[in-house]
Amino acid sequence: MKHPFKVVVLGLHHDHVWSHLQDIRRSPAAELVGVADPNVPLLNQARERFSCPTYADYDELLETTEADIAYIFTNNRVGAYLAVSAANRDLHVMIEKPMGADLDGAKEADRVARSKGVQLMVNWPIAWVPAINQAITMATEGEIGRIWQVNYRAAHAGPQELGCSKHFCEWLFDERLNGGGALVDYACYGCALARTLLGMPRSVHAVSGNLVKETLPVEDNAIVLLDYPKASALAEASWSQQGNLTSYVVSIYGEKGTLIADGNGESTLHLATQEEPEGRQLEIHPLATNMRHATSHFTSALANNTPLFPLVSAEIGLDTQAILSAAKKAATQQGTPVEGP
Repeated sequence: MKHPFKVVVLGLHHDHVWSHLQDIRRSPAAELVGVADPNVPLLNQARERFSCPTYADYDELLETTEADIAYIFTNNRVGAYLAVSAANRDLHVMIEKPMGADLDGAKEADRVARSKGVQLMVNWPIAWVPAINQAITMATEGEIGRIWQVNYRAAHAGPQELGCSKHFCEWLFDERLNGGGALVDYACYGCALARTLLGMPRSVHAVSGNLVKETLPVEDNAIVLLDYPKASALAEASWSQQGNLTSYVVSIYGEKGTLIADGNGESTLHLATQEEPEGRQLEIHPLATNMRHATSHFTSALANNTPLFPLVSAEIGLDTQAILSAAKKAATQQGTPVEGP
């Protein structure tokens, strides 16, 4: 396949899409050939900012536009359907995390992509955060020994408070379209990290609820505990946290060391060992050209027939969806009551 790859974008009502459109425009390996979304104001915005053909119907864009890759930035339920539709047309697919609103949708997207021989990538934005990327690489390469715990807390004051658009919030707060609330939107990160570093858990436990925003139609907080034979992982999610303290921090505990990657701001990485128990700040290495963002990584992998970074692979994405499905079920079950003294 020759460069540049022709890219169509399906969906503009996921706010992450706009930075990806900028990346496509700046990339010598990608060419934006069309976008589609049923929301006219979003189409007008895309047309004005990126001078690209726009369509109000997803199928019309797919049927009339020659392309190599489809990016999907819709709600989670429609996204899984569009991944199937694009893959059936022999397009490689990049879908924003998670793979779907439920496990069935994710399974079908994976099945069709495999049957058609196209690449399916699940974009987890933390993959391109330098400190987190470096921590994952170090842990995977065994620099802190056998890993026995992985923790990640994704938290902010809430989508509206964060400034998310009304188009984004409309489906984030719709359980059918999103698949849930904070559990699906934010605990998914910790679940994906745990799956990447520890594999599939033997069991999943979870609690979720409206701890602060009682009128929100979906949960505003969730905690997922992943149990392994000789390890554990914790995925925390909050749409009600004030301030950034503890937000977007990855903690990876190994038998020979501890890695703490802070994804906030400039992004920092610390390593503690038996010799340096207080820890020291590590130099953050610049990301390689093919790891700077989703477009650079996906186009490089396709052009050179190289594997995807494990976190963004379809295998990890599908397994993460299975973990989320188990967590949603677990969150509906009451725990063991505590007896008083």
